[in-house]
Amino acid sequence: MHWLWAIIVGLILGVIARILIPGKQQIPLWLTIVLGMIGSLLGNWAASGLGVAETKGVDWTRHLLQLAGAVVVVAIGDRLWVGMRGRRHGEV
Repeated sequence: MHWLWAIIVGLILGVIARILIPGKQQIPLWLTIVLGMIGSLLGNWAASGLGVAETKGVDWTRHLLQLAGAVVVVAIGDRLWVGMRGRRHGEV
């Protein structure tokens, strides 16, 4: 069941990241989910490094770090996707 939870969190974080990033992103939904999952892992890693991975109550700091990670990863992933798709179709 952990994989299902990871997919759901990746979807939620990826979609929120796409909303927060200005402009239109051209990545497909499946890539949004994958990048959201990677952003979540990046945020968890940062929270562990800062010592805020486990707190009493809701881990707001960890959740914000996960969202920040998703925004960064989705923004980079979108640029890479556009660059790869443009070269493949003869556009640059």
